[in-house]
Amino acid sequence: QVQVVESGGGVVQAGGSLRLSCVASGRNTFSTYVMGWFRQNPGKEREFVAAISARGGNQYYGDSVKGRFSISRDNARNTVYLQMSNLKPEDTAVYYCNGYDADNRPFDTWGQGTQVTVSS
Repeated sequence: QVQVVESGGGVVQAGGSLRLSCVASGRNTFSTYVMGWFRQNPGKEREFVAAISARGGNQYYGDSVKGRFSISRDNARNTVYLQMSNLKPEDTAVYYCNGYDADNRPFDTWGQGTQVTVSS
């Protein structure tokens, strides 16, 4: 498991940008985990947004954010980032980060998330 705290959300106009941060704590194994960003709206399932390999060499994106979002990480700071550009109202959601376990599934424990609201 990895304990995380997400930050950086806010209210932005369509076409704007935001940078989310996720700081991990607990066992000093952050650099061994694939990390991902997810988002969720009330009454809907959590949606995959992006993931990054343990050393940062590979990134993966959901179809709805390809070309607009960029995931990165700084293992020295136990932090993963999500740079969001050209935001759309449909990007409005609570954003969460989490690590992946050995079965390639997100850990059971989630942080509090950070709210992103995109106005039209």
